[in-house]
Amino acid sequence: MKKGEVPSIQYNGERMIGLPVEETAWPGILREYLVFLRAEKGLAPRSVESYSRDLRRWAEFMARCGRSSPQEVEREDITSFLEELRGRGLSSRSLARVTASLRGLSRFMVEEGIIDRYLGYDLPSPRHPRKLPRILSQDEVGKLLDQPIPEDPRGLRDKAMLEILYGTGIRISEMTGLDLEDLDLDEGEVRVLGKGSRERVVPVGGAASQALREYLNTGRPRLAKHPRQRAVFLNQRGGRLTRQGAWEIVKKYASRVGLRDMMTPHTLRHSCATHLLENGADLRYIQELLGHASISTTQVYTHVSMREIKRRYLEAHPRA
Repeated sequence: MKKGEVPSIQYNGERMIGLPVEETAWPGILREYLVFLRAEKGLAPRSVESYSRDLRRWAEFMARCGRSSPQEVEREDITSFLEELRGRGLSSRSLARVTASLRGLSRFMVEEGIIDRYLGYDLPSPRHPRKLPRILSQDEVGKLLDQPIPEDPRGLRDKAMLEILYGTGIRISEMTGLDLEDLDLDEGEVRVLGKGSRERVVPVGGAASQALREYLNTGRPRLAKHPRQRAVFLNQRGGRLTRQGAWEIVKKYASRVGLRDMMTPHTLRHSCATHLLENGADLRYIQELLGHASISTTQVYTHVSMREIKRRYLEAHPRA
């Protein structure tokens, strides 16, 4: 095939001439949509990149099928696209994400007047098994939190980090994003900027507050290299501790107590939520604490808690 030549393809029983994707309307529409997701929906960069990756595949598929604009798309095009991805070995979870990306694009195009009907809204999302989060027992959490030795700046910092991750359930990225003005330890509160730039205030319990005070009073001043640095958690060079750096610190202490294989970046967050539920906290409270947009996301912890209830039942009941 000569350079620049576009091959003909077999599609729905017809021989069609594909188009170079840059000669279609798709790249311009996708640029507008991704700007919309960033600027108006406030999606995080990683989420926008996921949408971009999924929709680039869609645009390339449409170009190969000779569909140069959204007005030419039929429902069968979407099912054929998903079937092709399934044939490439995409998992059900990935296919569900692609389907959601296409629905979002369709909604945007209707609202912008690009098309006058929704595409693929009646397509069922591919089902995938929901994995339960890995959690630590309360004893395991206690052993982990006892590992940092708060005798030097790093030990004070690491102790405060672990206490606030478990004590508040915030994400590691939310913790590393904290600035000094986000803390109100007199009121026992911390202001967090979560996913989608949604701000929330979460309570800080006694153990986490004490560890934070000790770090801020004794540890952080010795790590800070510049008086205008506002980040709460600092690295050895006096800069803001990164998410990756914080995760390596957590893994270091987890290894010391044989928990490294149990840990993910969210393990302390999941453990905090599960232990709250097991001790009687309302699910709606946990939803607000974690910053979940939907209660369905929080409900996974009811399954985890039931698993623990069954385990304890089998251990304790004389006729189990």
